[in-house]
Amino acid sequence: MIMETKRTTKKEIVKMLLKNAELDSQDEEELIDLLIDQPISIDVDKQEEAKLTFGDKMADKVSEKAGSWGFVFGFVLFLVFWVILNTVIMLDGQEIDPYPFILLNLVLSCIAALQAPIIMMSQNRQAEKDSLRNQNDYRIDLKSEIILEELHDKMELILKNQRKIMRVLEDEDEEDKKN
Repeated sequence: MIMETKRTTKKEIVKMLLKNAELDSQDEEELIDLLIDQPISIDVDKQEEAKLTFGDKMADKVSEKAGSWGFVFGFVLFLVFWVILNTVIMLDGQEIDPYPFILLNLVLSCIAALQAPIIMMSQNRQAEKDSLRNQNDYRIDLKSEIILEELHDKMELILKNQRKIMRVLEDEDEEDKKN
């Protein structure tokens, strides 16, 4: 097998596992114990929150507010107010922002020009967080699979030993019947 004179380190065991190499039973047991005894899952939200910058937090707040129904309804009310205000003022002879509402278009263009990249920054960070969650899920699934395989092997061994015991008991029972 792999181990001859020296004890294989945990790092080497993991490398062998990743290369699908053959492990001796002692190394395999140690790897399984290592995986079972030590938690491998992480709290992605806490880890991500710890490294947020002020800009990241602001982008999240803007995205949270700009992506809500309250923002949509409020903005619609603002637009209606703007149009009514400028239409009524225009009828009085004062032209602050006459009909094609060029100033309103400028304001809306500026808001859209700033809002879009801020929302994209927040979405990119969310995608990174999702990627961390996927990696964490993979590690947990791998650990679960290894544990299940180990339990399956142990169950097979138990069943094999139970069959041996049953055969021995049946043999003893047959000998008792002969005597």
